[in-house]
Amino acid sequence: MKKLDKFYIGGAWVAPVSGTPLAITNPANSEVVGQVILGDSRDVDAAVAAAKLAFDTFSKTSKEERIALLERLKAVFSSRVEEMAQAISTEMGAPISMAREQQAFCGVEHIEAFIAALKGQAEREILANGDTLLREPIGVCGLITPWNWPISQIALKVVPAFATGATCVLKPSEYAPLSAALFAEIVHEAGYPAGVFNLVFGDGQEVGSAMSRHRDIAMISFTGSTRAGVSVSKDAADTVKRVTLELGGKSPNLVFADADLETRVAASVAHCFYNTGQSCNAPTRMLVERSVYDRVLEIAKKVAETQMVDDPAKPGDHIGPLFNQLQFDRVQTMIKMGIDEGARLLAGGTGKPEGLEKGCFVKPTVFADVTNEMRIAREEIFGPVLVIIPFDTEVEAIAIANDSDFGLAAYLQTGDVARAERVADALRAGTVTINGQATNYGSPFGGYKQSGNGREGGIFGLEDYQELKVRSSIRV
Repeated sequence: MKKLDKFYIGGAWVAPVSGTPLAITNPANSEVVGQVILGDSRDVDAAVAAAKLAFDTFSKTSKEERIALLERLKAVFSSRVEEMAQAISTEMGAPISMAREQQAFCGVEHIEAFIAALKGQAEREILANGDTLLREPIGVCGLITPWNWPISQIALKVVPAFATGATCVLKPSEYAPLSAALFAEIVHEAGYPAGVFNLVFGDGQEVGSAMSRHRDIAMISFTGSTRAGVSVSKDAADTVKRVTLELGGKSPNLVFADADLETRVAASVAHCFYNTGQSCNAPTRMLVERSVYDRVLEIAKKVAETQMVDDPAKPGDHIGPLFNQLQFDRVQTMIKMGIDEGARLLAGGTGKPEGLEKGCFVKPTVFADVTNEMRIAREEIFGPVLVIIPFDTEVEAIAIANDSDFGLAAYLQTGDVARAERVADALRAGTVTINGQATNYGSPFGGYKQSGNGREGGIFGLEDYQELKVRSSIRV
């Protein structure tokens, strides 16, 4: 049993002012594996005070000093990747092979990308009009991260704060505290000055809101649901702080008849199911040219029916459970809704896979003959559920793809280079992936419309943590 009963504040592990216990449950078997204590606004006050004090000196460090610290952070993180993978697999059910190769190791990749971005960014430059532009750290940053990619999101928020000379208070998801506590140990081992990084466990209503409202927090970076992002924005409005949001998605995946169907459709279905569908940028709406619609349905059905679901503790390329019972119940409700709406159930359905009745496992599910007006086509399900919609023309495909409240990501499968460029330019999404060629670490990540504000990653991710100061030329 792991007991997380202290917060990392001011460079030390300290007891909360008061606390409410929350069980840490393994979603693979519903067993309690630990307990985390949730704090309140008084703990936030203490963490912000420590960060504010540290900012006075850390904000004045040189770029070379900050790069050296980041290199040390990368080295320590690299040495503890296996611990991180085990923590993530235990707390949110990521299969251990995937937890090692993606969930945990992406932290190293993000640190490397931010080091490169920092090296390439000028802190001071002369504008064409002769004025001097200075980039300075924004201040104390409040960082709120989700459970589904816990370390990826922590790295995308904490590392740019470190890189720019800002200080921070992190509230990780209360449902994924093991990886966050380990990250705090890594930061401490890397030698960051006391108060530069602070960690408070808590829920969104208490700790998250206290951070969003806090007068001494200069910016909030939040990743989570669109509903929660709206609440963060409202809480932050009274103090006119900067707010960056990475929210939900319902990403379209346009499949044209000239695509390599056997390869691209199979990979697209597997991508939708990856991380048990618990990724905000998952390609969950497959739009298929009608002339190949029946063939695509055959491929999708076969992939779904052969998709392995198993214990996350086992190595392999299977998918694991949903992260808790609440998420399981939500996904079951949405699958039933799809059936009630009249979509054709091609594979999967309600209930659990045979032999996996104990944990929060769900059947990989595919719906065919979906219309874009159905709720399963418009709402983020956050499980291994794919909806397939036919289209007749390129213009219609683009219209369906863009007919969404979200705009985080889009996917495109075609053998025509000119079409790929033309359609990609027309899609209203922050990222467009063509024929499975993923974007790289260091590129900006974020969305249009209700998928959020701002971008994470690379130089663009640094900018949210910086203020711009313009100084006139000096004349005496």
